[in-house]
Amino acid sequence: MHVALICIDKPGSLEIRQANRPDHVTYLKATDAVEQAGPLLDADGQMCGSLIILDVPDIATAQSWAEGDPYAKAGLFQSVTLQHWNRVIGP
Repeated sequence: MHVALICIDKPGSLEIRQANRPDHVTYLKATDAVEQAGPLLDADGQMCGSLIILDVPDIATAQSWAEGDPYAKAGLFQSVTLQHWNRVIGP
């Protein structure tokens, strides 16, 4: 099952994002669940959120994965959405 994890940063939290980015990237690479990942950008090209596509057995696993993300643990996000996603185009 594919799940889109859409996270929006709290306003003014770029420093929190940058400080926790190395641990976040390590977390992304430490699991086979992540198929795609990258930052969302604001109008000025600054990171303001995350989009991660997970391949997991169920939403509960995706929720657990999201809660373990160093960004989440650092309190970076204003909102987190987990949405079942159906790939139509792409590998």
